[in-house]
Amino acid sequence: MPTNPTGSGKEPAEGSRETVERELAREKNRRQQPEPHRGELAPGDEAAPGTPGTGEDICPDCQGSGKLAAKPCPNCKGSGRIIKAIGGA
Repeated sequence: MPTNPTGSGKEPAEGSRETVERELAREKNRRQQPEPHRGELAPGDEAAPGTPGTGEDICPDCQGSGKLAAKPCPNCKGSGRIIKAIGGA
């Protein structure tokens, strides 16, 4: 009998079929999304990729989906990710 993690309030065990299937679905979705922009900044980027003191973050406009109203998100150029400053002085 299949288990329902939301019904019991517990996450499925690591390595369980449910966990593996969920991770495979996430990986498939990630591979279908465009690669992060290289060289050219998106409007939501605070710096160029690889700049010290920065890191990749989920686009706040599309929440990482890369789409807004079934079109590529203009903030991240459809990648679902932006480059954000992570350090501060």
